[in-house]
Amino acid sequence: MASRLKLFLAAAGLAVLLQPAFAEPPRAVVELFTSQGCSNCPPADALLVEYSQKPDIVALSFPVNYWDYLGWKDTLAHAEFTNRQKNYAHARNDRQVFTPQMIVNGKKSCIGSDRAQIEKAIQATGKGRSTLPVDVAIAEQNGMVTVSLTEMAEVQHREAEVWVLPVLRLQTVPIERGENKGRTVTYANVVRGLKRIGEWRGGPARFEVSAETARSGADGYVVLLQAQEGDKPSVILGAAKSPGL
Repeated sequence: MASRLKLFLAAAGLAVLLQPAFAEPPRAVVELFTSQGCSNCPPADALLVEYSQKPDIVALSFPVNYWDYLGWKDTLAHAEFTNRQKNYAHARNDRQVFTPQMIVNGKKSCIGSDRAQIEKAIQATGKGRSTLPVDVAIAEQNGMVTVSLTEMAEVQHREAEVWVLPVLRLQTVPIERGENKGRTVTYANVVRGLKRIGEWRGGPARFEVSAETARSGADGYVVLLQAQEGDKPSVILGAAKSPGL
């Protein structure tokens, strides 16, 4: 009897270990546009580290390159991220592009270090919901990632694009020159690319991408379902992060 009990407990423990560790559905996506050459950015970078640890928040760092001329070239920046920030500004018709800037759910612009302003924007864009209106589920098997979309609430935008973003979970950078000379800054969930994998037109849908493409050498990935206004990014309808982020 004792040996059977031990065998049962061992099997149960193994079953627990094999269960996938998926994050709960997020209530918000926060995107921080930051730069290693910006002296005002480290407090916002630290705040994003905090947000990255919240299971109901998808937090992303987008390092931009337009402060590189100040004496330190950002080691994580990409022109694609600068373009994304500028496109957000065009979509809002305010032309406000600055660092640190936080974009909440693809709509609200905030000062990236202002926690109260960010929380207010999360509430405003959430419209009283506890999660984003479209559930995004991720499953990995045989080297493929399957993304499943399910509407959980009424959505105004029924045309959106599905994106996969490879992400580095934590990156610590010693900054040797420029406005942050001598500082060592830790960045959370640093985006390394934007890969479009399909279009959504409402209702349930499934998309596939190889796990190798989704990660692209990074620690994990985030999936975004984002509406467009012309060729500009707009409201985020759903999101999910891979286990470990």
